[in-house]
Amino acid sequence: MKDYYQAINWNKLEDQIDKATWEKLTEQFWLDTRIPLSNDLADWRKFAPEHKKVVERVFGGLTLLDTVQSEDGMDSLMKDIRTQHERAVLNNIQFMESVHAKSYSSIFSTLNTPKEIEEIFEWTHTNKYLQYKAQKIDGIYRTGTPLEKKVASVFLETFLFYSGFYTPLYWLGHNKLANVAEIIKLILRDESVHGTYIGYKFQLGFRELNQEEQDKLSAWIYDLLYDLYANEEKYTHYLYDEVGWADKVLTFLRYNANKALMNLGLDPLFPDTADDVDPVVMNGISTTTSNHDFFSQVGNGYLLGDVEAMSDEDYNIK
Repeated sequence: MKDYYQAINWNKLEDQIDKATWEKLTEQFWLDTRIPLSNDLADWRKFAPEHKKVVERVFGGLTLLDTVQSEDGMDSLMKDIRTQHERAVLNNIQFMESVHAKSYSSIFSTLNTPKEIEEIFEWTHTNKYLQYKAQKIDGIYRTGTPLEKKVASVFLETFLFYSGFYTPLYWLGHNKLANVAEIIKLILRDESVHGTYIGYKFQLGFRELNQEEQDKLSAWIYDLLYDLYANEEKYTHYLYDEVGWADKVLTFLRYNANKALMNLGLDPLFPDTADDVDPVVMNGISTTTSNHDFFSQVGNGYLLGDVEAMSDEDYNIK
């Protein structure tokens, strides 16, 4: 039992980044219920069966990964907080990961029949590549060191989600499923902050290690990335070969794998840059959101069309 409980004091900060991140995340707050997904039904009805299947499966996969993050990931990170304020930030992140997972169900309930929804979720439970990465990340959450857990979280937020994000961003660039894509852009805006914040906390701990410990952990990180990427290649070919997008998706994945390493303060692994990614998809990554509710002015932009995710520079460690 604790000798006493310590009230959290936001007027006395150990780390200013905690407060800055809290404010950014609360400014960005949104809910899927404010986005008119039914406006995308006309587009959806014209989709070829193979394109519908890709959309359904990538969103099923994203639901599974967001569930891992909300149910196990943030709980795991909370065991190793450096400050009380960090716990508050992680509480916010955990809630928003649940919002993300629910948002995909809102998409399904709009576009799919109950029978189709059951089939999508059954697929997520049985696809070996999807289950592999979920179990790999969750295993680190359960048995890894505090720094290893942060690496797993950053790889999930900044790398593994992106094989799924490619699809709605592609269709947005072709003026299809615009409201579905708005949800993805809101999720991307959140994930950008989540990845950079947790990467920043990793860097604080990494700097406290001696050179031998740093070298050993760095080798483990790159080995983990190689392993995850090898599985992600198979997952991507499984999802996208039928529509001919696999190679472009893999370029997008490698670019985001490098971003994940940069969030951790490490050197990029792959030669791919933003210039190599399909420009239609890169344009969709813009964190500005549209506003559909002209009366209350709290549509999916939530008065925050000019709010952007925190940049890497916001988390620079001097």
